[in-house]
Amino acid sequence: MNEPRLNLPELTVSELSAALKRTIEDAYGYVRVRGELGKVGYHGNGHVYFDLKDENACISGVIWRKTASRIKLKLEAGLEVVVTGRLTTYANRSQYQIVVDTLEPAGLGALMALLEERKKKLAAEGLFDEARKQLLPFLPTLIGVVTSPTGAVIRDILHRLADRFPRPVLVWPVKVQGEGSAIEVAAAITGFNALPEMAKPPLPRRPDLIIVARGGGSLEDLWSFNEEIVVRATAASMIPLIAAVGHETDMTLIDFAADRRAPTPTAAAEMAVPVRAELSLDVDSLARRALASWRRCQEDRRTELRAATRALPDADELLALPRQRLDHAAAGLGRALRANAQLHRVALSRIGGRLGPHLLRGTVERRRERYGGLASRLRASFAANVEAYRTGNARQRDRIAGLAERAERAIGVILDRRAARYERAGQLLAAFSYRGVLQRGFALVRDGDGRPLRAAAAVNIGMRLDIEFADGRVGAVAGDARVTPAAAPLFRRRRRRSSGDDEGQGSLF
Repeated sequence: MNEPRLNLPELTVSELSAALKRTIEDAYGYVRVRGELGKVGYHGNGHVYFDLKDENACISGVIWRKTASRIKLKLEAGLEVVVTGRLTTYANRSQYQIVVDTLEPAGLGALMALLEERKKKLAAEGLFDEARKQLLPFLPTLIGVVTSPTGAVIRDILHRLADRFPRPVLVWPVKVQGEGSAIEVAAAITGFNALPEMAKPPLPRRPDLIIVARGGGSLEDLWSFNEEIVVRATAASMIPLIAAVGHETDMTLIDFAADRRAPTPTAAAEMAVPVRAELSLDVDSLARRALASWRRCQEDRRTELRAATRALPDADELLALPRQRLDHAAAGLGRALRANAQLHRVALSRIGGRLGPHLLRGTVERRRERYGGLASRLRASFAANVEAYRTGNARQRDRIAGLAERAERAIGVILDRRAARYERAGQLLAAFSYRGVLQRGFALVRDGDGRPLRAAAAVNIGMRLDIEFADGRVGAVAGDARVTPAAAPLFRRRRRRSSGDDEGQGSLF
């Protein structure tokens, strides 16, 4: 068994950690390591912490905020990368770690594998289905563009729109690469969809079409448009969207989720609006064709009318037979009028013979007898109604007289009752009035303000007093004021009996 070496120097934990830190940093310095990213965490202050691993080992890594801002890729688990940095220790956790200065993907194969895996995942969710695609508007009134405001892309789009069909453009400025660019692009797409459909100036309204545009670049430069947040925002957009990212050979995931893909930003502008000159030519051509068609139609109708006119018979032929019938009718009209008048004259003579004086006299007599009978019946009915009215009036007068008598008796009873109540109230008032006490020889003493004095102690020497007797008042001035003990009461209150002895019987005092 080995003996402990007591001659070794004694170190503190901090000294040992510092020695290990110097040893590792001096021995390795800068290293270049290739591995697969494990757990990746973005801290709120901008630092990035991750694990770098292979089949047999794992090492912790950290990217400070200044370095993380230069990395174009969004780090996530499963990405194979090559990092360069210095090896150091973290004494608080007794672990060694690499502080990264540069990070790049381990070849395009790793990025393409990650991109293909993400494409399969999003396609399985249905974000790339053709049934979800929307039709582009023929002529949008407002176009929203999501791109960098300082690049050549926005100038190309505006120039192409001005050449084809000038339309108002609403630009949402974003970063198109680097850290945070994917979040800004997704927020811009969502923000355009959140705008109101109708808004009063200067407030912006919702555009009819969105163009997400960026110039060409490497796969790492275009990686922001492969992020899930951008793809999901594109698929969820209710506004038709054109993706114009990179050149014709560049493919990103936003191209599959967008409603249309444009090979270049200029092509996106061409898809957005038609050519106004071509539309004018088409309108002119359609107008000329419509006018020519109308003229041909009018000419055809005019030809048909002339043919129909030739097929009609002559007007003299059509009117010959009616004219002949009219002549025959006019010739026989005089004879017919004379025959008709003769017939009416004979009928009138026959009726006049029947209306002789004796017939008229009999009719008048019958009418007179009828009217006389009606008059007698009317007089009899009137006399009966008058008699019934008189009888009814007599009964009503008797009833009214009886009611008046009953009302008079009721009023007398009510007045007697009110007089008795008044008399009782007067007696009760006289019994409770202090003037009854004054009638028995007592007096009421008041001070100068008219307030009653109930004790000799309230009277001061020289106080003006007002003494009221039963027959009048007397003014006085208080002299010597003496307070004498009160005499014992003549009657003492009886001791209360038990509740069972005098139930219902109150005390008189």
